[in-house]
Amino acid sequence: MSLKCGIVGLPNVGKSTLFNAITSSKIAAENFPFCTIDPNHGIVELPDERLVKISNISNSEKTIPATVEFVDIAGLVQGASKGEGLGNKFLGHIRETQTLIHVVRCFESKEITHVNEKVDPISDVEIIETELILSDIDSVEKLKEKLIRKAKSGDKDLLKNLSKIDDILRILKKGDALFEYLQDPENSHFVNEIGLLTAKPVIYVANLNDDMEETDGLKKLREKAKTNGSQVIEMCNQIEFEISELENESKQELIDLAGLDEPGLNKLIRSAFTTLGLQTFFTSGPKESRAWVIKSGTSAPEAAGVIHTDFKKGFIRAETVSFKDFIEFNGEQGAKAQGKWRSEGSDYQVKDGDIILFRFNV
Repeated sequence: MSLKCGIVGLPNVGKSTLFNAITSSKIAAENFPFCTIDPNHGIVELPDERLVKISNISNSEKTIPATVEFVDIAGLVQGASKGEGLGNKFLGHIRETQTLIHVVRCFESKEITHVNEKVDPISDVEIIETELILSDIDSVEKLKEKLIRKAKSGDKDLLKNLSKIDDILRILKKGDALFEYLQDPENSHFVNEIGLLTAKPVIYVANLNDDMEETDGLKKLREKAKTNGSQVIEMCNQIEFEISELENESKQELIDLAGLDEPGLNKLIRSAFTTLGLQTFFTSGPKESRAWVIKSGTSAPEAAGVIHTDFKKGFIRAETVSFKDFIEFNGEQGAKAQGKWRSEGSDYQVKDGDIILFRFNV
């Protein structure tokens, strides 16, 4: 399972600088709107110190981390849903992602222009949200027309879906988020099936100045995030980029100088991971130690299928130990000696941090 995050926001808020910091890919990040035209893709490792410890204990030849894909999407402007700026093309790029990283500028600067000639984080957020809502209204109304034609047959499921469509349109046309509506699992499943932009989880990146100054805009953004269950990650995108350019020792010096406990990017990547309800399990041996990504609540056979479909098809059992016990008792043999190595069946739900050896037969 791959995690794909779209980086969105108005032009000149620091999206491409953030992307450069994440991927160290040095794409263009100039001081004018629409510098990013085609979306840039970058795949980075999920920061997880557990994998390194597991690999060291197993003396593995290779260490293979889980990865996250980031897509830097062109700055949206007011009217994008009607084709303004670079328009609907980029709303389509957003549709392909699982979660949105919404970069919001929360600092003043005479050197960096703002597309609306003033720095107002909440106004900026609302412009993007409005364009996503308008795009979704257009999509849902087209879907409704198709369902009405099909529902003339009297299909009860279609009639039920039409009722849900009307509920969704009522919410969107009021300009409200779908956050409350999505708390019902049945509603959430339906919305995910039709692929609405406004249903995607959002993480706000508050782009601050190099002093990480607490601004009124930042405070308002935190309050805004509470209304739709989102997280706010505070960072200076320029400092994060400078950190990403340095080697290990110099990197740590700049982290310390900036007063950070770790790069903000690590927090962002982990936040994107947990926002989608994902977790990691590990396989480990002399050849390789590897991290695998699954949804929380995944059964052992389904987790086995992430590695290979034959593992799921011929699943017998999962020999499992927790990360804590694997480390405490120095690996598989030590965990077995302490009775911590367990044999789990097909109804076992894999826990975050489990180290698993799958037994199968095909």
